[in-house]
Amino acid sequence: MMKRVDLEMIIEKMLDAHPRISDLNFTVGRPFQVAADGLLHQVPIELGTSVLTPFQTEQIALTLIDNNQRLLYDLNKHGSCDFSWHLPEGPRFRVNVFLQKGVPSIVMRKLETKVPTIDELGLPECFRKMAREKNGIILFVGATGTGKTTSMAAILEEINEHEPLHIVTLEDPVEYVHQHNKATFNQRELGMDFDSYSNGLRAALRQAPNVILVGEIRDRETMEIALNAAETGHLVFSTLHTVNAGHTIHRILGMFSTEEERQIRSRVADALRWVVAQRLVPKVQGGRVAIFEIMQNNIRVKDVIVNGEREGKTFYEIIDSGQAYDMQTFDQHLARLFEEGVINEETALAYASSRAKVRQSIDMIKSKRGEETSDIHGLTIDQEWDVKRGV
Repeated sequence: MMKRVDLEMIIEKMLDAHPRISDLNFTVGRPFQVAADGLLHQVPIELGTSVLTPFQTEQIALTLIDNNQRLLYDLNKHGSCDFSWHLPEGPRFRVNVFLQKGVPSIVMRKLETKVPTIDELGLPECFRKMAREKNGIILFVGATGTGKTTSMAAILEEINEHEPLHIVTLEDPVEYVHQHNKATFNQRELGMDFDSYSNGLRAALRQAPNVILVGEIRDRETMEIALNAAETGHLVFSTLHTVNAGHTIHRILGMFSTEEERQIRSRVADALRWVVAQRLVPKVQGGRVAIFEIMQNNIRVKDVIVNGEREGKTFYEIIDSGQAYDMQTFDQHLARLFEEGVINEETALAYASSRAKVRQSIDMIKSKRGEETSDIHGLTIDQEWDVKRGV
């Protein structure tokens, strides 16, 4: 097996290869690669060959796993395993080892060592309101790697700064390590401290928490327990892999049977507090910026959750007209970032939920600036058209 010290040297070289690295990628048939700003970049490190071989990725994987029998069982039984790993006096990583075509590949997500604050991340002010909620469910949704965990960590740190509460987190793995301030943290890692989110969440209800963070709601059982926790006076944060607020509600309802739908609609309408969807989009000056769709539960939202979407009453329409309730659509956020010069027109349109709405907003912004809103030029009225037609 490869020596750990040799792997540490490789990883340190990869980390020095590019600014703003988010992931390290080890794939057979490709050189060492790092992901930065959402794109892969090759790192020239020679291990006898210019690209990684099956033997080399296997050695790297086994060195990272370090003979952990649970991880080896997961890899052989389920085809992948997740765990945390760190460099001595260096960054921590969330590691996923998985099989493809029968050989291991590895992706290592670089974790930040310092817990960010709402101000440092430039998050919307309504995130402070989320930190002041006393019960219910707050969901962060979006694709993997869009910053959901980072946003939730900032909210927990806001609570830590102001409230003497007991916070229990269930994570896979623990990403941000919170220091005790006013709040008291117990951070538990899947596979090390508990065996499944549902069991961990069930146990958390006996640990006298005020706030519970569940890394991800993956199944009906976990969702059921999370609803129960919210209904019994706990504030629950969690994530789902959905694209926006409306899809999130449909995903939750889809976890339950048709016979349970009416009851679940009512429970979700009462327990839900906020849904925040996140995406990362490229900035004009390089790097990426987070955009948010934010839905706060109010009377209109509850009505649509209970009775379903219909013409004139969709989640998108409610969010679009809900600025007074701290709501915003992705499209509104994109238009604002375009106006501020953070992103360009092409990016705004590419990441839009409704291209027509974003196009309309961009045209209004351009018009205010005195810029052209169309590339059509040289049109004139043909004064002799009627004569040509013989009229």
